[in-house]
Amino acid sequence: MNHVMNTYGRMPVHFVSGNGSYLEDTEGKRYLDGLTGIAVCGLGHAHPHVAQAIAKQASTLIHTSNLYEIPLQTALAERLCRKSGMDNVFFSNSGAEANEAAIKLARLKGNNKGIKSPCIVVVDGSFHGRTMATLTATGNRKVHAGFEPLLSGFVRAPFNDIGAIENIARNNPNVVGLLVEPILGEGGIHIPKTGYLGALRKICDQYDWLMMVDEVQTGNARTGKYFAFQHEGIMPDVITTAKGLGNGMPIGACLAHGEAASLFVPGNHGSTFGGNPLACAAAHAVIDVIEQENLEERALFLGERIQAGFRKVLDGNNNVKEIRGAGLMLAVQLNDDAPNLVHRALADGVLINVTQGNIVRLLPPLTMTDAEADELVAKVAGLINP
Repeated sequence: MNHVMNTYGRMPVHFVSGNGSYLEDTEGKRYLDGLTGIAVCGLGHAHPHVAQAIAKQASTLIHTSNLYEIPLQTALAERLCRKSGMDNVFFSNSGAEANEAAIKLARLKGNNKGIKSPCIVVVDGSFHGRTMATLTATGNRKVHAGFEPLLSGFVRAPFNDIGAIENIARNNPNVVGLLVEPILGEGGIHIPKTGYLGALRKICDQYDWLMMVDEVQTGNARTGKYFAFQHEGIMPDVITTAKGLGNGMPIGACLAHGEAASLFVPGNHGSTFGGNPLACAAAHAVIDVIEQENLEERALFLGERIQAGFRKVLDGNNNVKEIRGAGLMLAVQLNDDAPNLVHRALADGVLINVTQGNIVRLLPPLTMTDAEADELVAKVAGLINP
């Protein structure tokens, strides 16, 4: 009997080690990792700088309570604020927890204004987590199913539809914030039209909403900027991130600017493990590597190389609807569902994800070589081509 709770349909493979862009299983078979733990191991596996930072910190001090000053956390908050233009940071253990903090900030803003039922605008196709608040915010009915009653206080709009959000703004005085992914990740790597985030920023300014950008998957250099919102040159009020920030060490962050940065006071929010010395040491090491190896530019280069490779190899395949991406968030959308593609890929030694039934989602390491990028194209295209 397996005593692990049945929350995942797990693949029939056990990984025992990793190195760079590859994982190895118990039988010694190697796999090219095109998923990186769902955008977590952006520096690949067993990166020496990260491994050394974790080992050094683990031998010194793993955890103290947030009741005390944590110098590594203070320094990490400063680095993230320099990267983003934000004013301060709340550290958590995951992206869902970071989004919970953002939702609480918006509700606190509303209650401080005397709004008894503050609401947050969220969009269809989004994914924000699996806690009760974040699964309610998620724009996917399958995630909601079985967990009703959902929380109140969320208003839904189509993704990439400014008109719909303007209509909500004109007709719902209880709205105090908007939570949006710059690119829909779990929803299938859907990229909005240019100017989308800028238009949302204007609406938020006009109606005194907090603009909250979920960069859990898009952050930490994955799209070619440290944060994806920076492609449009706007400034959110709140940013959430996690996944690639720790390269496998659990850490999330909710960054705030302006009014949002002064909403929390002691007693409003907290975390036992969030931002502990070990997690912060890993995050510092990740940022070191992103900066030293110029991985923002590298993500752009590799993303363009992979997309070009797919367009060349998959040209003429009538089952391919669209190839799209931003940096190393990539998708090949098929016309038909591909229920067996992930298992076929595993057998062929490559790790991929199929979301929404027909979208091959790729989130490879930012550190992969040109040859590894070409190998990824060849292996995935070989599975898609008849």
